[in-house]
Amino acid sequence: MNGTAVEAKKFSFWYGEKQALHDIDLEIPDKAITAFIGPSGCGKSTFLRSINRMNETIPGVKHNGDIVLHGEDIYQRGMDVEELRTRVGMVFQRSNPFPKSIYDNVAYGPRINRALPRRKMDELVERSLRRAALWDEVKDRLGSNALGLSGGQQQRVCIARALANDPEILLLDEPASALDPIATQKIEDLLFDLKGQLTVVIVTHNLQQAARISDLTAFFYMGKLIEMDATSTIFTKPREERTEAYVTGRFG
Repeated sequence: MNGTAVEAKKFSFWYGEKQALHDIDLEIPDKAITAFIGPSGCGKSTFLRSINRMNETIPGVKHNGDIVLHGEDIYQRGMDVEELRTRVGMVFQRSNPFPKSIYDNVAYGPRINRALPRRKMDELVERSLRRAALWDEVKDRLGSNALGLSGGQQQRVCIARALANDPEILLLDEPASALDPIATQKIEDLLFDLKGQLTVVIVTHNLQQAARISDLTAFFYMGKLIEMDATSTIFTKPREERTEAYVTGRFG
């Protein structure tokens, strides 16, 4: 592995009075795919969204402990949250392209963050769509509304939109749960290709997906991190009985 991209130290999180995460300690390696698994409501999405402070858009939340991104405490006073969300891209469960052209979707972040001449922007849009394995499918209709694409293509537009900001980390919350098997495989192949370029963290209910694509797997249960290890270990020789019960389908 190539060092640590994200480190959580005794990180806890509350929605109002309800504690959603309890003292999470973990390290996410750089330029690898880490999967978060666990039953619904176990805290995995809450933790994922804490890595780019997306949870702060909800009123009444609070946290304790630290999350460190490449050596920098993301909750420190004076942290530029907009810049953080550029560095840590996010793709959600339901594809959410803007009601704009494919080109304008991908160019959206760079237009806000930096002034690029048209030729440079064209190159960036093409590069981002290529990285999202979508260029060949849409290169002749970049001016078309992204909402006219299939579900799987829309999700890859959202990935391209995140990649256009050149993030250090890409967070994905159940990115293929609404997609058919062929579109799901395209997303999985794409993530596998990306992992040499950046750090990928994926929340998934699909255990086969976690086993197929991730290097490390973290098992969350009732707001706690039960176990984290190499994916092959989690699925074949977990230390914890609760992990074994979950990955063998005895509960979940």
